[in-house]
Amino acid sequence: MRRYLIQGFIVSVLLAFVISCRSENYRVNISSVKAGIDIKRLEKDLFGIDPLFLPDSLESIRERYGEFLQLFSYVINTGDVRDSLFADHLLNFCTDRLNNEVYNEVISKYPDLSGVENELEKAFRHWLWYFPEKSPPAVYTCISGFNNSIIISDSVLGISLDRYLGRDCRYYPMLEIYSYLAARMNYYNIVPDCMYAWASTEWDIETVGYESDNVIAMMIHEGKMKYFGKCMMPEIEDTVLFGFNTGQMNFCINNEGRMWTYLIENDLLFSNDKFVVRKLTGEAPFTSYFTNESPGRAAVWIGFRIVESYMMKNRDVTLAQLMTEKNIQSVLDGARYNPR
Repeated sequence: MRRYLIQGFIVSVLLAFVISCRSENYRVNISSVKAGIDIKRLEKDLFGIDPLFLPDSLESIRERYGEFLQLFSYVINTGDVRDSLFADHLLNFCTDRLNNEVYNEVISKYPDLSGVENELEKAFRHWLWYFPEKSPPAVYTCISGFNNSIIISDSVLGISLDRYLGRDCRYYPMLEIYSYLAARMNYYNIVPDCMYAWASTEWDIETVGYESDNVIAMMIHEGKMKYFGKCMMPEIEDTVLFGFNTGQMNFCINNEGRMWTYLIENDLLFSNDKFVVRKLTGEAPFTSYFTNESPGRAAVWIGFRIVESYMMKNRDVTLAQLMTEKNIQSVLDGARYNPR
């Protein structure tokens, strides 16, 4: 028994050492980089005032929130912000009883957003380190009637705080949001979701233009998105980055080789069947090909591991080059991916 305990201790030490070395690959010196993230809270300006004064405040709200107000309006279905009926539609939204209940819960949970602001600042400092020619977005928050979690454009990033009230939020079961999705609707998912959404708009899969539309292309594309997230947030836990619980993460680590072998032996990697692609890389409580102990999107984790291997073995490739690389076979060859 003592011998097994010693062996287990050695394995744990070695695993911790490997994880520590791996984390070092993502750390860069951002001490001289500033992003200037300053979150503006639309929900406070809309719900924090007497509704009687909202029409008179509308022009100043338009000036303060600019493009984001229009994006927000489309999400909540109140139309063009310059339309004569916009004020009435917005007033209806802001005087709705449920929306006011949700607003009070949002304010209770997020009386201030200094923590989110600091984390976003760090993430976008990394963004500017890797992409110095780019600019960070203007960042806003709102409540959107539980619609979009993240609202985004080329220069705007909006966060719907009603989508981050915690996995036990009483509204989520009422809205028939699956529990495995509600498990990721927490404070610590806000910044990862922001950076994933930012990357997804910057390098939309259609815009990148992969040569094939199959399982391995989607695995590697989504793997790139997660690799980008790790570069922007080097300290992030993999469980948070991938939305896995500890058991699901351990399943992936312990069965990496088996999952990869299964995909190869069953000719799934190059399948362009949309159903197969979705089952392996789409949202789900588990990946049926890999048993119900696996997480949904387990194949995305393998895609990340391929991309990570590719970048570690090709140090001259920049993050910008990786994100625009459309030759999937080139990534596979360069990764020399061989899990055991």
